[in-house]
Amino acid sequence: MPIQTPLAVAIFLTIWWIVLFAILPLGVRSLHEDGETPAGSDPGAPMAPMLFKKGLITTGVSIVVFGAFLLIVKAMG
Repeated sequence: MPIQTPLAVAIFLTIWWIVLFAILPLGVRSLHEDGETPAGSDPGAPMAPMLFKKGLITTGVSIVVFGAFLLIVKAMG
């Protein structure tokens, strides 16, 4: 029995969020680490978070993980 579409979407979005939280800290340098802390800003704030790039990477990784999930479900069922 194939997975119903609403369930597949919910599983994909769950995978996407988990992968996002794993990818967010990669390559981020804080203002304090760069030595450029403007007055009034938090020294722990990221210098350049690259959110769009990380969103694309997250989507790609999530598609691969979701595809693996579907293959496992198909093999079991």
